[in-house]
Amino acid sequence: MANHKSALKRIRSNAAKRLRNRYQAKTTRTFIKRLRSAASKEEAVALLPKVTSMLDRLAKNNVIHKNKAANNKSKLTKLVNSL
Repeated sequence: MANHKSALKRIRSNAAKRLRNRYQAKTTRTFIKRLRSAASKEEAVALLPKVTSMLDRLAKNNVIHKNKAANNKSKLTKLVNSL
């Protein structure tokens, strides 16, 4: 167990950040699945900017790697353009 007051606070803040990161990552994955299974091109085109923004935000905060975000955005854009 941590012995310093600052270490105890760090444990608490890390737990809060971990929960927030997991929530945002899971939400982004859900939106990616929703985009991949979009029935119409209009629906997919409407979802793409939102998903792209979510991926950029995760990459900026180092929740996911920037190359993973770039790969996902590229694949999703190609998918939407091919609809």
